[in-house]
This record gives sequence, structure tokens and C-alpha cells, in this order.
Amino acid sequence: MTQNSPVPSAEPPVGAGGQALPVAPALSVAPSDTSTSIVIEPPTGPQIDIGALGVTAYTDLVYAIREDANGEDRPLRLDLLVAQTPGAKPLVVYVPGGGFLISPKESALNRRAFVADAGYAVASVEYRTVPEGATYREVVADVKSAIRFLRAHGAQYSIDASNVAIWGESAGGYLAAMVGATSAVAAFETSDNSEFSSEVQAVVDHFGPADLLNLALDFDLATRQAHLRPGTDTAAFVFGPGTDKSLGDAPGAVEAANPARYVTATTPPFLLFHGGSDNIISPSQTLTLHNTLLEHGVESTRYVLAGAAHGDLAAMLGDPEGALPWSTQELLGYVTEFLEKHLRS
Repeated sequence: MTQNSPVPSAEPPVGAGGQALPVAPALSVAPSDTSTSIVIEPPTGPQIDIGALGVTAYTDLVYAIREDANGEDRPLRLDLLVAQTPGAKPLVVYVPGGGFLISPKESALNRRAFVADAGYAVASVEYRTVPEGATYREVVADVKSAIRFLRAHGAQYSIDASNVAIWGESAGGYLAAMVGATSAVAAFETSDNSEFSSEVQAVVDHFGPADLLNLALDFDLATRQAHLRPGTDTAAFVFGPGTDKSLGDAPGAVEAANPARYVTATTPPFLLFHGGSDNIISPSQTLTLHNTLLEHGVESTRYVLAGAAHGDLAAMLGDPEGALPWSTQELLGYVTEFLEKHLRS
């Protein structure tokens, strides 16, 4: 049942996207090129505050039905926060992380509410995962279905369907980049609400992977070798459930999962963030994507937080202070400024 209620006051106890780990934390992170990026010290100012405008919450909206491995219906759900302001609000679709193993739509509630409170409708979507037999193709298609559902029901939820951004963290950052780069690519579309577009006008990618073959490129030798073992979860995300392949066995197939492959001059603008000491997703992942965007004449801005780790996951790995920069007013201010530029022009 659709629920309309005030936003809960506390965020669920999960990290940035509730990440499960695609690889164990690396022992070392090599520095990568920052010549095309903006390097900043991790923000230490005030944490985000919510409540200026007021936000209405809708929970567990079913946006699509899929068939699970047992032939049973698998509903896919989203949560929606809508600013209590007059008129239709631009839409921001948040995609949680989870190492492609989980997709907890309840995560990052404080950050989502902060953006909604700036005058937006902010959805958070769940999607199928590797344990459910999904590959990147199905998962990207799920997120695109959520966008079409929200456009189809825009009038019901005071959504401005002509102005849509996608925003993700970690694995969700990868999915945001894929959705942004694959507009009009039929292979990633389904028939759900097919009369509506899944295109987006802007992309926000927080420390997402891109080139899955080289996800551990900046890390120590042992971590790089572990990433290329046969039958990993990341390999299953590319090749399918039960695979005994290594990502290195079929680099062409892995490249088809890289958002950089689909970038054209018409790709929407990107805003990317990465911690310079991220030991879960190599910082060079967002760098390579960023440089590809620039090479195609696409507007792209990449912030590197010097010495910062992998978002909220820093707290889960024993460094609670390391998570704080990612929920500061300064950092979320970069996000809302970007959204304002591209969704309210």
C-alpha cells in the first residue's frame, strides 16, 4: 500500500548504499592523475540539515514486476520524497550501492531528504542483484524502468517529468553512469511504460566503478589478483550466474558493460566524486570515465577528496570520521548546485 507520511528522523544503519564489497579493501592505493579534476580537502564543515521546506514520503511504490528464478512475481519497489512546495518538482533518481549484491533503497535517507528539501522529488530505487541472477543488462534495465514509471506518474506525485537527473553511490554510481550514457540503446530497455522516455538530463556519480576489468587497477598486487579470480561476483555481474570465468577471460564482453563505451557528444552532463584513498573502487575508475566524457565534448566535473575513503563505508571499516565529509553541507552543496544548473535552466 502506498504510504504518505513525514520523513523518518533517523537514517537506517547502512553505509553509502549499504555496500557489500566487490573485493576486500586494498592494502594500498596508488596515486592517480588529477590534472583534469578538482582536488579538494575532505570537507570538515557542518553536516547537512533537513527541514526548511518539508518533505512528503511515499514508500514501497511498485514500479515493475519481474519473474524470479522460481517463476514467481518479483516486485521492484521505490521510495519517493517530494518537497512540499507548489508546482511540479524536478526529479532526482537515487540508485543505492551494494556491490551488486544488495540494493537497499532505504539507504542514504539523510542525503536524499536534503536534496528533496532543496525543492526536488527524490526517488530511491531497488533493483535486481547478482544473487537473483541479474547481470548488468537486467539491472540497468530495472533502473530505466523506474525512470519511466516516475515519468508516467509524474502528475500524481508533482514531478516535472521533463527534468530528470540520476544519482548513485558506489555500485549505484556505476548504474547512474550506465543509464546516463546508454540513452536510446534498445538493449537496456524493457516494455514497462514504454511510451515514456528513460533519458536523463544530468548524472551524479559518487565513486562508482566503470571499467570492471580494471576495478582494482590502483591497488596492491594481491588485491588485483583477487579481483581477477574466476567466478567472482563481479564476473557473475557481467557473464551471468554460476560463471567460472574470470573478467580477464573475455575483455570484450567486459568492455560492453563499461559506460565509457556508450558516451557520445549528446551524453548528458556528469558530476563525479571520488576519494583519493578509496581502497574499494580504484579512483582511476571515475577518472577514466571523466576523461572520456571530456574527449567527446560532454560537460563533466570531477572532484577528488584528497585522502578520503569510500563514502559511508569508511565508518563500517572502522573509520567513522572518514565518513563525515560525504554528508557535509559543502559536498551536498556541489550536488544541489549542479542539479539547479541542469534541471532548472
